[in-house]
Amino acid sequence: SCKMISSNKVILEAKNISKYFGTITALENVNLSVREGECLGVVGDNGAGKTTLMKVLSGLYKPSKGELYFNGNKEVLESPRDSQNLGLEMVYQDLALAGNLPIGENIFLGREPTKNLGFFKMLDYKKIKEMSEAHLEKLKIHVKSADQKVEELSGGQRQAIAIARATAFNSKLVIMDEPTAALAIKEVGKVLDLINGLKKIGVSVIIISHRMDDIFAVCDRVTALFQGTNFAESELSKTSRDEVIGWIMGKK
Repeated sequence: SCKMISSNKVILEAKNISKYFGTITALENVNLSVREGECLGVVGDNGAGKTTLMKVLSGLYKPSKGELYFNGNKEVLESPRDSQNLGLEMVYQDLALAGNLPIGENIFLGREPTKNLGFFKMLDYKKIKEMSEAHLEKLKIHVKSADQKVEELSGGQRQAIAIARATAFNSKLVIMDEPTAALAIKEVGKVLDLINGLKKIGVSVIIISHRMDDIFAVCDRVTALFQGTNFAESELSKTSRDEVIGWIMGKK
């Protein structure tokens, strides 16, 4: 597998993040950082706080305590739009693609290039198709055409389109929640290749996965959460599957 030597520039840092829902503590003093061009794996059992943490990082939840830094600047995220403006995108498990629309329009959903016709703004379909195809080419994603409808695609291709959409707007960091969970084995490899490809072009990735194969194929570093707090962390080269599985179960 190709490991890009990531730069030492920290693109995202979460410091002492806590999140309370009433009397329930979902996260307590969690720290996490990601460098430019690095893939960080986040593991933990259901209820360990992984999803809550990602929602804090992407602006869906406000932390009860703690700070977020992007490129060294302290940021307060009011909504996911704020994190997108900083270059952070999240790819959700359900992908939220519009099956009846073409690939190109899915990639630009909500941020379509338009042309003005008098008072009317019109979607520039030609431009959408050209820009989408150029972007898919850059990511080495092969589809017949950007005009193809998403509902005609396989699960792996849909995941690739969701990743393409997340990286279309100069994003610096993409968070992926279980990106291979629903895929056939032969499609998993393509998505993992795509993640390694993102690192090569300097995009950082956070991947939440239960699959050790995924973690060990693309990550440079892995961090484990247990019952809402940091439990263990290691460069990938200095740990093993068995050790990481132990962390998930709360064993050091």
